[in-house]
Amino acid sequence: MLEDIIQQDIKAAMLAKDSVALASVRAIKAAILLAKTAENGKPVDDAEIVKIIQKLVKQRKESAEIYSQQNRPELADNELAEVAVMERYLPKQLSEAEIEEALKGIIAQVGATSMADMGKVMGTATKALAGQADGKVISALVRKLLA
Repeated sequence: MLEDIIQQDIKAAMLAKDSVALASVRAIKAAILLAKTAENGKPVDDAEIVKIIQKLVKQRKESAEIYSQQNRPELADNELAEVAVMERYLPKQLSEAEIEEALKGIIAQVGATSMADMGKVMGTATKALAGQADGKVISALVRKLLA
């Protein structure tokens, strides 16, 4: 289970005295514990853990962008280093070409022909590509394909 791997990686980061990895993995562990307490102690499955990690990665990327805009490269670099550690726990991300191929299949399956059908396509696509592609990328490609 992904949670067990994360716990082992906390220990490994402590032993290696890798502060960036330790901070990253501890942030994931804390978010998992928050999710568990929000669900009254109900176990959190791997799919939910992936969603949690994706959310943490997105937050750190946004923070890094803000730090870069404010001319604080040392803080941006730290955020991006944490993103690199967190992304190890995520499924392999698809390339734009792979996403586009998958979307063409989904568009044909749904029978979409115009931008009016974007909602149907996005609903199916976000479920089919969950964890493998960013929602913004999916949305941009769907717009391009339906235009």
